[in-house]
Amino acid sequence: MAERSFAKEVEKLRLGAGQEFAGEGILAITKALLQCGVGYVGGYQGAPISHLMDVLADAQDILGELGVHFEASASEATATAMLAASVHYPIRGAATFKSTVGTNVASDALANLASGGVTGGALIIVGEDYGEGSSIMQERSHAFAMKSQVWLLDPRPNLPSIVKAVEDGFELSEVSNTPVMLQVRIRCCHVHGHFTAKDNKRPPMSVADALAAPRRDTGRIVLPPASFLHEKEKVAKRWPAAVDFIKSRKINEMFGSAHGSVGIVMQGGMYNSVIRA
Repeated sequence: MAERSFAKEVEKLRLGAGQEFAGEGILAITKALLQCGVGYVGGYQGAPISHLMDVLADAQDILGELGVHFEASASEATATAMLAASVHYPIRGAATFKSTVGTNVASDALANLASGGVTGGALIIVGEDYGEGSSIMQERSHAFAMKSQVWLLDPRPNLPSIVKAVEDGFELSEVSNTPVMLQVRIRCCHVHGHFTAKDNKRPPMSVADALAAPRRDTGRIVLPPASFLHEKEKVAKRWPAAVDFIKSRKINEMFGSAHGSVGIVMQGGMYNSVIRA
């Protein structure tokens, strides 16, 4: 059962290029997914990301018009396992759930997905339930990203940064053949703001297309000897590709004078609080 209805708000997802989108963070994430040509989305509810599932459920008509497959998963593990559709096919997929209880449940599926790698962009949108307003133990998704060598994006809590992080996340995933974890904190999920919209894109390949033309590559199966080659590929190919992309796109932002004597290095989600302090 939905926690909240977004029946009226989802009409904003139809906005086209040049129009101004105004609304809540989780609605902006959904709009960004559609602008990026996502082919399938799924997830499991849990604060602070629950309302993203509500938005997706209320936007079924819009998703259907674009050929986007949506399903409410039975657990965080099944949501992550669903991203295996992007292993062999150039389909962009997204899964969402909360951390860190959710990332614990998804850990095995995440490890297997990260080992074999992906062809289409695979984005894991994690509701980071950490810090002020948290309802669980104080652990972070960062450790899971390091464990499985997936790239973690933590946008500043404003709508343009969140939307850009979704776009960068898909591209980074495809360039490096690695799943990307997009960490959205409590403030990110519920912040209100605006950004300039783009047209929604139909996925170049849908889930139905993939089912109609199945592919097979035993080298992507996470079993020896392939799994040893995956580990070599992570270091020799995927990691350098990710670093080059991050540098070229300047994903790690810098503010203020480049010649200052003191600087503060932080994740994007902390930016507003640090500036305010």
